[in-house]
Amino acid sequence: MARRKTDDREHAGAGPAARAELSIADPAGPTRGVALVLHGGRADGFQEVRSRHLSPARMLPFAQALRNEGGPHGLAVWTLRNRYRGWNGPDMSPVQDARWALSQISREHPGVPVYLLGHSMGGLTALCVADDPQVEAVVALAPWLNAATPVDPVAGRRVLIVHGSQDRWTNPKNSLAYARRAEGVAASVDYISLTGAGHFMFHRVRLWNALANGFILDAYGSRAGTELPGTDTLRQVLPAAAGLPVVL
Repeated sequence: MARRKTDDREHAGAGPAARAELSIADPAGPTRGVALVLHGGRADGFQEVRSRHLSPARMLPFAQALRNEGGPHGLAVWTLRNRYRGWNGPDMSPVQDARWALSQISREHPGVPVYLLGHSMGGLTALCVADDPQVEAVVALAPWLNAATPVDPVAGRRVLIVHGSQDRWTNPKNSLAYARRAEGVAASVDYISLTGAGHFMFHRVRLWNALANGFILDAYGSRAGTELPGTDTLRQVLPAAAGLPVVL
């Protein structure tokens, strides 16, 4: 059963009092790595995030699959529920929450590798906080990016961006442009375009999961010197890649 951590810090900002929350699925044995799962949101809004909202609920299958496939091998899965639904301009509310989550990981598991998985606003958040010293790899699904999104935080990290070609909420062209800017900064950058898929990952859902979780399991397994289950689809796709993008 997952345990929970609640943010009890005082936050400056315009929103009402709300608390970020972590749901933590510990592995069967010692924790040798942590996957941190980050959900999406909207541009503005200080409404409190509830577990029933679709943005956090959308990430639960990803977290469960990581737990099933990585948990027996020492991978913990920490799922963050933000305080607020919005990014909220200069407040960058979800970035504050993700930094808090990373501080909790560092406190419990200093020095273990961390792998970030985020969708939409959560993808942007993951790329922004990738400069945490424990982060080794980032998966951003349909991330909300633009020309001003910095690439410096992903320096030395492995990065995978997956975006549906029919996304009408976030721009796949911006994601591809970001991936190209990050080349030579990140340790590696892969961009996969899913033909016919939209923003909410309803279409080709199994492929979204196989690519995202496979990338994290591959990064974790490579560090541990073992090949984990769940990486087959990713290994079939990326070795054949010849530059950006890969179109599936």
